[in-house]
Amino acid sequence: MPTFSAVDELMMRRALDLARLGTGYARPNPLVGCVITHEGRVIGEGWHQRYGGPHAEVNAVAAVRQPELLAQSRVYVTLEPCSHFGKTPPCADLLIAKGVAEVVICNLDPNPLVAGGGIRKLQEAGIRVETGLLEAEGRWLNRRFFTVQEQQRPYVVLKWAETADGYLAGPYFQPVAISGELARVAVHQWRAEEHAILVGTRTALHDNPRLNVRAWPGSNPIRLVIDKNLSLPPTHYLFDGSQPTVVFTYRERASKDSLTYVTLSEAEDLFPQILHYLQQQNVQSVLVEGGPTVLNSLLKDGLWDEARVIRSPRRLHGGVTAPRMGLTGLRERFGLGEDEVFVYQR
Repeated sequence: MPTFSAVDELMMRRALDLARLGTGYARPNPLVGCVITHEGRVIGEGWHQRYGGPHAEVNAVAAVRQPELLAQSRVYVTLEPCSHFGKTPPCADLLIAKGVAEVVICNLDPNPLVAGGGIRKLQEAGIRVETGLLEAEGRWLNRRFFTVQEQQRPYVVLKWAETADGYLAGPYFQPVAISGELARVAVHQWRAEEHAILVGTRTALHDNPRLNVRAWPGSNPIRLVIDKNLSLPPTHYLFDGSQPTVVFTYRERASKDSLTYVTLSEAEDLFPQILHYLQQQNVQSVLVEGGPTVLNSLLKDGLWDEARVIRSPRRLHGGVTAPRMGLTGLRERFGLGEDEVFVYQR
């Protein structure tokens, strides 16, 4: 294993911070940041800003004002430079053409189209390559991408708000404002960060949610709703045509415009079918804002990767009980006004 200095770690942390700026825009591509240094001084940096646009290495090289320094440069990149032609040329070829001296990589790319090919290209060109710097941090940053590549399904984030006495809705699923304004803004940020958002029939019926991004800058997610018997009123916001919406059902109905009906088999488990469909559609992640039936099913089957629980100090003294299955793997805990957020990682 290579020995990295404090400067190396500082530069890679900067590259990870840059990569994070592409959240919600680069998908389904991974988040990648790049920092180029010369004698310990940053001479160029960049990140993958949007899908189909220049990769991080391209933007970082373009930012270098003295290209002659590249031959003695040390490049920090959060993911192995690509070695294949996609929407853009291979980044490994660019670094070779520019004659960079050294490349430090946070994570290897599990995509079979790369999978070590970028490193081999660089080494065969005489470039020194070191790997594994802040590897755990890089995997967490690109957890959606790694899940898609390694498990062939989208990354699943469960989210719910519960009262101090363990309820997430009033009696008979009556909608109740549980969390405060800061939590509401955070939820809209989370929606902007994920590729799709899923609710079940009861949540769609009783809450009539828009499932869009209003309190945070960013793109609206693809709306997903489970409506097994096509019982939801067509006047609900989900069917307003304002953003792509997919309805999972056991019935047949023709799709139209931005509304897609997907007929599932009643003989097979529901959620594996949904995740398989989304994987085929290249959907990278799903935020689940469903009720207890949807949440408990995913928890029971282990079809989740992350859970974000907003706990309010208020009490309802009755109503619909929040999921009770034991969540382990608490990764983070922080306050949002009077509320607390607990983030669990499976």
